[in-house]
Amino acid sequence: MPQLDIEQIKKILPHRYPFLLIDRVEGYEPGQWARAVKCVTANEPFFEGHFPEKAVMPGVLILEALAQTGGIALLSEPGNEGNIVLFGGVKNARFKRMVVPGDVLELECKLTKRWGPVGFGEAKATVNGQIACQAEISFMLPDAKEASGGKAAGDKE
Repeated sequence: MPQLDIEQIKKILPHRYPFLLIDRVEGYEPGQWARAVKCVTANEPFFEGHFPEKAVMPGVLILEALAQTGGIALLSEPGNEGNIVLFGGVKNARFKRMVVPGDVLELECKLTKRWGPVGFGEAKATVNGQIACQAEISFMLPDAKEASGGKAAGDKE
């Protein structure tokens, strides 16, 4: 099962600090599924305001980490290199456990349906085997030229 370190992840996903929310990919099958890890530390910039007296990772960022995990499955698929994945929506999101500094957030996203550039996935985040969040997410792969402002990855000046 292929694994990816942070430098390999950055070759697939366009996200960068402070918005790259996965640290390691523990396995994936291009176009099918991915499993990743986010090591949550007290140094995360969002903890300054969420909340100063009790640090809790915002649920929307857990969903974003899950979407990035799904992005690994999508963007590692042949033909999708250099593209981006846009978040389309979230259904049936449930948060069942707080995520706090020191937690290792285990992220899974399984792609379930695809119609051209649009698709859906089942996503789950756990900490020590306990579900922190689960949701259905939708996404869109824009045309590579549209995503890069009019130039595809291989276009010449």
